[in-house]
Parts: sequence; structure tokens; C-alpha cells
Amino acid sequence: MSLNEEVELLKNIPLFAKIEPSKLKLLAFTSERLNYADGQVLFSQGDTGDAAYIIIDGTASVLIGTGNGTVEVAQLSKGDVVGEIAILCDVPRTATVQAKESLTTLKINKEAFFRLVTDFPQIAVEIMRELAGRLEQTNIQLRAALSDNGN
Repeated sequence: MSLNEEVELLKNIPLFAKIEPSKLKLLAFTSERLNYADGQVLFSQGDTGDAAYIIIDGTASVLIGTGNGTVEVAQLSKGDVVGEIAILCDVPRTATVQAKESLTTLKINKEAFFRLVTDFPQIAVEIMRELAGRLEQTNIQLRAALSDNGN
């Protein structure tokens, strides 16, 4: 994938949709393209958060370790962003992300991510929307799990 193709991909992600193409080109240029094989881990729950990842191609599982084993809580695919919670909140990774098939990502380091948020406050709004949506999904799953246990 060329730099211009990466810019086109970024433009189609709501988080980056309102950023001017020259800034997206800089982001794509300063990001690291990484490839993962099926089953390979991008990062593990509890790791220090040093970067966010944009899924360019393939799918990945978001896994959370519990007292009863590992649970898949979400699946990621092209255009999804993952890993931003750990760098935004300066907390350890909240989940493990593992490739479900051949996976290609753009890795955006913490400094570049914060520069984007500072330069483009709209990104912060989009991140809040995304995180609020994830929280709502988690609440739905929690309510369902609690009502299943009550039967």
C-alpha cells in the first residue's frame, strides 16, 4: 500500500475524516506499518501503552482475561482504532489484541497521537464518541451477563 493509499484509508476513518490530507500524509509517513500472522499478539492486557493501532487489513480479537479464563469482548476490522485508551489515560493495556488472520496495522506512537489530538480537537470529540459507544456496548453485555446469572 502506498502512502497515498494509506492517506485515503485514514480519511475514511471517522476519527481522522476532518483532518487535512497533508497532515494525514505526515501521520501515515511517521506511522509504522506492521504485519501480524494469525494468532500473533499486538499487545497484551497489562502492558504499558506506547501506541495506538489502526487496522488496515484483516481482523483481530479483543480479549480480556478473567478469573474464568479469557473472553473475546470484540472483533476489530479494517478502519478500527485500538490501543488509544492506554495512551490517553496513561494506564496499562485494558485488553489483549490478537490477530485472527493475517493482519496489517499502522502503529501510531504516543507522541504523534497526542500531537494530532492537540492540533485537531475534533479528534478528541471523535475519541469520546467512540469510547462512549464502547462503554454502552460493555454495559449491554454486563446487563445481559447479570440477567443470565440470575436465571
